[in-house]
Amino acid sequence: MTLWRPDAQGTAVDDALLVTAEMLSNAAHHAGGPLALDLRLDPGRQTLRIAVTDAAPDPPRMRRLPAADEPHGRGLRIIDRLTTSWGTTPTGGGKTVWAELALPLADDQVTSRDGDRPPRS
Repeated sequence: MTLWRPDAQGTAVDDALLVTAEMLSNAAHHAGGPLALDLRLDPGRQTLRIAVTDAAPDPPRMRRLPAADEPHGRGLRIIDRLTTSWGTTPTGGGKTVWAELALPLADDQVTSRDGDRPPRS
């Protein structure tokens, strides 16, 4: 993880926190609460995978766009807009909802194919 600097883009950390919060909130609101949270960095693909497991078997579904004064109903739309992909996997009697975010490498962390760091200017 020391080679990763998600804040290099400025919004990557905020996006990851928001997606994680929305996924945990959805599990709490619609599935009796989260059972597990799993975060995995994949440096080769430059992605962060967020997975929340709950006990409800029903997959999440996109709702109609709520009115501006409605306090709920935007979570899955937020997840859909901020991630490169998301989906569900059945797990026993429940499910795992997962989402992947692209995370940029900081300019000073980019390495060439042979592993040498580019010279600093």
